[in-house]
Amino acid sequence: MRNYMVFDVGGTEVKYAVINNNGEFLKKGSFPSSPHDFEKFTSDLLEITRENRLEYQVAGLAFSTPGGVDSEKGTIGGASALPCIHGPNFKEIFGNATGLPVEIENDANCAALGEVWRGAGKENSDVLFVVIGTGIGGAVVKDRKIHKGVHLHGGEIGYMVLDTVMENGKMKFRTWSELAATASLVRHAARAKGIDSTGLNGKIIFEGAEAGDHIFQEVIDHFYLNLAKGIFNIQYVYDPEKIIIGGAISNREDLIDEIYKKMDLILDSVKNAKVRPVIEVCQFRNDANLLGALYNYLQRQGPNSERTIA
Repeated sequence: MRNYMVFDVGGTEVKYAVINNNGEFLKKGSFPSSPHDFEKFTSDLLEITRENRLEYQVAGLAFSTPGGVDSEKGTIGGASALPCIHGPNFKEIFGNATGLPVEIENDANCAALGEVWRGAGKENSDVLFVVIGTGIGGAVVKDRKIHKGVHLHGGEIGYMVLDTVMENGKMKFRTWSELAATASLVRHAARAKGIDSTGLNGKIIFEGAEAGDHIFQEVIDHFYLNLAKGIFNIQYVYDPEKIIIGGAISNREDLIDEIYKKMDLILDSVKNAKVRPVIEVCQFRNDANLLGALYNYLQRQGPNSERTIA
């Protein structure tokens, strides 16, 4: 049995855990992020590693981070709430500092891998993971591994165009993130109410709808319809065994039922479409990124590691 130091790097905090190669958590914790100070960021991570390395005989380091991660090189492109992590080579810096193998992957991809390893997708090979939050992100899993694409944009399903409108004589295209993320739900509710969106959130909207607010009910109804449209498109582009939904909205017990109601309307209208997607919510939620970061590590470290996760 081997143990690994795993980090889930976020904009406000860095979560960490010691996890063995069976996916069992031996220790968990967190500390504040240092978005603009890579030297402190590095120092904090190395300190946590030193504190746990001997006690747990840590065999390697695994990272889940935002951004366009090049897992081969160990660098992070794009932009995120942690500007300091974009550019430095994680494999070189943390590998040289510890003498341990290092692997790194994008956070949405890690969440998908965590669910494939031990969660809602553990019995599946081909899965599409959808993360619904301020925007919509995702990950494409093929043969239990991430498909990243030639530009590292594989799974960027939030950019899918679902609507076209004319504004001031100019054509504007609306993406899935603009129509079906939780932030868009708030914007649409505020616009429908004629109020400022400050102080409004998803919880207030859903509670208002449940209390009988017809405007909030209509906004939520349209929100579910847009979710169903995107999921329908994904099913017919990739045809996965299962579509797994993550993000805070996945805590709603009626989420899947409501999406299926809208999905059935689409399927009734599109007569040649016969495949009803299999949709589930994620199981590990806040721990999925940590589990997936380790699963990515074990996959990339070769045949000996693969045997531990079969």
